[in-house]
Amino acid sequence: MVLNDLWYKNAVIYCIDVATFFDGNGDGIGDFKGLAARLDYLAGMGITCIWLLPFYPSPRRDDGYDVADYYGVDPRFGTLGEFVEFVSQARQRGIRVIVDLVMNHTSDQHPWFLDARRSKRSPHRDWYVWSPEKPKDAEKGVVFPGVQKTTWTFDKQAGEWYFHRFFDFQPDLNTENPAVQAEFRRVMGFWLELGVSGFRVDALPFVISNKGAGRPPGQRWQMLRDMRLFLQWHTADAILLAEANVLPEEDLEYFGDRDDRMHMLFNFQVNQHLFYALATADGSTLSQALERTRTRPETAQWANFLRNNDELDLGRLVAEQREKVLSAFAPEDTMRLYGRGIRRRLAPMMGADRRRMELAYSLMFTLPGTPVLRYGDEIGMGDDLKLPDRDCGRTPMQWAAEEHAGFSGSKTIFRPVIREGPFGYPKVNMAGQRRDPESLLNWMERIIRMYKECPEFSWGDWKQLDTGIDSVLALQYSQDGGAVLAVHNLSESPVRTSIEVDHPSGQRLFNLLSNDHSISRSTRHALRLEPHAYRWFRVGSEVSGR
Repeated sequence: MVLNDLWYKNAVIYCIDVATFFDGNGDGIGDFKGLAARLDYLAGMGITCIWLLPFYPSPRRDDGYDVADYYGVDPRFGTLGEFVEFVSQARQRGIRVIVDLVMNHTSDQHPWFLDARRSKRSPHRDWYVWSPEKPKDAEKGVVFPGVQKTTWTFDKQAGEWYFHRFFDFQPDLNTENPAVQAEFRRVMGFWLELGVSGFRVDALPFVISNKGAGRPPGQRWQMLRDMRLFLQWHTADAILLAEANVLPEEDLEYFGDRDDRMHMLFNFQVNQHLFYALATADGSTLSQALERTRTRPETAQWANFLRNNDELDLGRLVAEQREKVLSAFAPEDTMRLYGRGIRRRLAPMMGADRRRMELAYSLMFTLPGTPVLRYGDEIGMGDDLKLPDRDCGRTPMQWAAEEHAGFSGSKTIFRPVIREGPFGYPKVNMAGQRRDPESLLNWMERIIRMYKECPEFSWGDWKQLDTGIDSVLALQYSQDGGAVLAVHNLSESPVRTSIEVDHPSGQRLFNLLSNDHSISRSTRHALRLEPHAYRWFRVGSEVSGR
């Protein structure tokens, strides 16, 4: 299943929650009218793909992941017509749109579940997972420790227990049922017809796992191949981006060894070790994580991220590593969540230290894979720890130093903006940063432009170069005779290192971000790096790379 257009290889993906981005009709909540009005801003920044969080009709007890209708737009966000107009306008600006596909569960208010609970003879009864008695392991496998107590809940109307991997208002679908699988092919086809370029598949390991009381562990890998076949039969260049926080040994199962399953996976392994490296100034375990996730099919791609809409999950780190990251970036209990993660945005985690923030984003753009930004990352938005759970980092976008941060003209809004402190909208907003040539926003635009001018980062073969110092990470990428080199100093102290460049033209290194070039009589270069410094070099010629 070879794709002719591997656009996702060098995309710049931007994650948006419609509810919190921009209010276009003045009712206090974001909508597609407002999102369409901000497309020029995104295009100007260099975004090439928008990933939309769930916008479907929903009680929104879990930010829309409790879906009540897979074929519509929540009226709070607009209409299907406005969605189609938004996708069309995005395409005109060279921006693709992918949407969340929530296959693991529905809302308990979904018509399927309401019908299923009425009778055992209901045609939708077997669309969910039931047990006549409470399973013995009902307290095991909870996703949200401290908030969620069980994975089985008794339904009085149904007279049975239903399974829910997440909250009790999100009953799990019986994804083993062919009728459920067929329905989701229809869901995919519906949104593809409306112009989307693919799907971010939520909680994929749970979707394909065996479900039900007493079932042995197991995954249905054929489901992934069936999804890929349907997708590319319908829309040849559409993609599947999977949320699968699994061990590297399982990565190829999700990609498929014949490029026949997922096109992209979020690299959780690298993400967690990246934060360990930032916390300890030790890049050795990050280097190991990069090597452990090196193997992938030719057309497959990793998605690299720093923060997303959920907590920063550190569950793949060993206890000692996890505690070091928590101590560095979430020293207070109110900053932590579920005993394994951090609920803060990146800027406050970095103490608003501009140099450390730039270092982190530079790493994200130059690690093997495709970068994924989250709305507000580009201006260094903060969080409101007074809000519950993960809502603290889901505050409205800060557009200007005016009421409600310019997010809405309504007197009241559905979720408060950050008003005070170093991350309040009077100090952190898009309008102010757009006028400041030294702002984080303008830095982000420049770094995205340079990333696009270095296709080696997306397409090239990569290798780690020996720096002799654990705090210095050096990656060289080569493709079609061109080569680029990214060097990062994780330490808060200046360092000197010597790097042997593996390229015929390695005697010349042209700094792509400043005038600090390096010319050597050999391919070994002595570099002096300031605290938290980063360098992007083109090897050979400053223009062509040859």
